[in-house]
Amino acid sequence: MFKRILVPVDLAEPDLARPAIETACALARSADGELRIVHVLPMTPVMLAEYVPPDFDIQQRKSAEESMQKLTAECTLGAGRVSGVVRQGGIYHEVIEEAKAMNADLIVMTSHRPDMRSYFLGSNAGHVVRYANCSVLVLRD
Repeated sequence: MFKRILVPVDLAEPDLARPAIETACALARSADGELRIVHVLPMTPVMLAEYVPPDFDIQQRKSAEESMQKLTAECTLGAGRVSGVVRQGGIYHEVIEEAKAMNADLIVMTSHRPDMRSYFLGSNAGHVVRYANCSVLVLRD
């Protein structure tokens, strides 16, 4: 049913993403599908740019790509069926754009219990659910 599955992860909290990755792997395995894991790096605020090294964004991306390789290696789908990508920008916007780019059938993501801040600003999962062009499965911790 779902052949192209996208899993957004926060590499700072990989344990939070594991249930989504395991669920997505099982779904992809049952449909002979493929899985892409995406991590979104935030943009460095302009006011902080003068306080960080000139190659800060490059170092951050390199570290994220190394972590992404380890995370994709943990998925037991098999060679060629799991990939990882690192994007930079707004989280929910980049997740939706990656889903469009890969023509995803499903986005599987985790969400924490909302706190007061989420009620006013909305969560990334909430934005993805509202604006994605494909089905979205949100797993609670």
